[in-house]
Amino acid sequence: QVTLVESGGGWVQVGGSLRLSCKSSGADGGFFSKSHVAWFRRAPGEQRKFVARSGDGGEIIYRDVVKGRFTLSRDDAKNTMSLQMNSLKPDDTAIYYCHLWNSDGEYWGQGTQVTVSS
Repeated sequence: QVTLVESGGGWVQVGGSLRLSCKSSGADGGFFSKSHVAWFRRAPGEQRKFVARSGDGGEIIYRDVVKGRFTLSRDDAKNTMSLQMNSLKPDDTAIYYCHLWNSDGEYWGQGTQVTVSS
């Protein structure tokens, strides 16, 4: 069974940075490398929305409000994806979820809280 475990959330002041990580386990070798990856977030009182995701051509697609501030990366050798978040704003406060999908199905992490305080 595939499991995604996030880490790196926490509290930060406006303008600060955080790095979220998500590690995949429970699958055979090559499962992670053939998968698309993404980060979503759910702010208080709102629906979950995508933040960044890998595209079909290997490019990374970002939500407009995080462009230039957030960077999604992946390390297929370590079955890990990351989200580097810089210049954080109060509106970035949310629960962040990693998401992985391929022809076998889709999987979600449990979520990690990010709080940006002014």
